[in-house]
Amino acid sequence: MALELTDANFDEKVIKADKPVIVDFWAEWCGPCRIISPIINEIAEEYKDRAIVGKVDVDNNPNTAERFGIRNIPTVLYFKNGVVVDKVVGASAKANFVNRLEKLF
Repeated sequence: MALELTDANFDEKVIKADKPVIVDFWAEWCGPCRIISPIINEIAEEYKDRAIVGKVDVDNNPNTAERFGIRNIPTVLYFKNGVVVDKVVGASAKANFVNRLEKLF
């Protein structure tokens, strides 16, 4: 299961992480977000020892969404050493998310 990220814990869990991090910015009312949610959770389980996979509810955490310029959801950001290194906007296939993650190792 993906880690729940908030405005309060984002820096601790993502920016200071010692592993690659995937962050899914989503909202409850977003259809494409619901489509990729199970994919994000599968990746979280499959990579639990090698990466951090988290989700930010943009409605409940507007500061983090604004900080990273999230205008469309779902948006999935990839972090390495606290820096955004890749991004996927919109629903996508699991293979696309995994391939981008694999490049961070």
